[in-house]
Amino acid sequence: MLQLDKRILTHFDFLIPLLVLPIIGVSYFLVSEASPMLGNKQIVYFAVGFCAFFFFFFFPIRKLEWLLPLFYWLNIALLVSVEFFGVSRLGAKRWLEIPFVHFTIQPSELMKPAFILMLAYLIKQTPPEEEGYGLKMFLKLSFYILLPFLLIAKEPDLGTALVMLIVGYGILFIVGVNKKIWLSLALLIALGAPFLYNSLHGYQKQRIHDFISEKPSYHVRQSLIAIGSGGLLGKDKDEATQTHFKFLPIATSDFIFAYHIERFGFLGALGVVVLYAFLVIHLLTLNLMLKHDYFTRVMTSGLALLIFVYMAVNISMTIGFAPVVGVPLPFFSYGGSSFITFMIFFGIVQNLLAFRFDPTYRFVKIKL
Repeated sequence: MLQLDKRILTHFDFLIPLLVLPIIGVSYFLVSEASPMLGNKQIVYFAVGFCAFFFFFFFPIRKLEWLLPLFYWLNIALLVSVEFFGVSRLGAKRWLEIPFVHFTIQPSELMKPAFILMLAYLIKQTPPEEEGYGLKMFLKLSFYILLPFLLIAKEPDLGTALVMLIVGYGILFIVGVNKKIWLSLALLIALGAPFLYNSLHGYQKQRIHDFISEKPSYHVRQSLIAIGSGGLLGKDKDEATQTHFKFLPIATSDFIFAYHIERFGFLGALGVVVLYAFLVIHLLTLNLMLKHDYFTRVMTSGLALLIFVYMAVNISMTIGFAPVVGVPLPFFSYGGSSFITFMIFFGIVQNLLAFRFDPTYRFVKIKL
């Protein structure tokens, strides 16, 4: 007779789904209200995402971690192939089309778990010294961060590339790097800022110009109108005119936070932000419990930073505090790629937490 190993339930982190599921529920309500067709598609994405979660939850990651470098370089190869075989949309070449089925994949999304898993693998192999990593190891880890950054930025997809850059070096900051290296890096960035700006594409410079100009762009103006009209408690569906009369652009994805405020007001927005804040803080505090488990620490820290950066950029963009970039709000914006990627991350993190005392990965016991 098969019986579920009770250690899985003992070490499973139930706080994570308690914080994530309400965000998913509110998202589905808003998307289906704005467009029933998109709501039906979102159900499909939810199904695929939860299947991905359970697959990676039961996948023996620690036993097969020697495959992680291969997984990383395979995704690097996919990013390189975008240059030669990629599909262009709206002036950017970011997708690969799978032959015969006409289904596209976005290698930059697959690269997110690949590069964080690679960092986890490398840091576990060579843990930091008491004063943090020295220059040699810092440069080695930087190579694995900068390579996907450059390939994704070239597509061009500067938003995703910068997110990965921030998350990569954020992980190194949490794990530990010598302070002198950070000071030198800050000086180099300050001196190189003008050259970095000149290397940007025209539309990227325009976004920065729109951000620092006195008059916000059309997207941001409509977003601010929707936010202001929401008041403290929000409006009924029929009164949410900014969204339902299509004044608010991309209301179900990039600007869904503005739509949420129009419907549920300041208190509704505060509730969502609090859920994200508790989720990020909870993931970061796991570093204290897993002090010597560098593999799991890198994964939990990377996931926390990824959620925080996406949330901070999306909400700041919505209220006019950041340039408009195509960065979704995790679990909230409509779409499949981002949702499935984050579900993969959570599957991996829950796997590392639930099975950390079971290297043989027996998730069932056999009783005779």
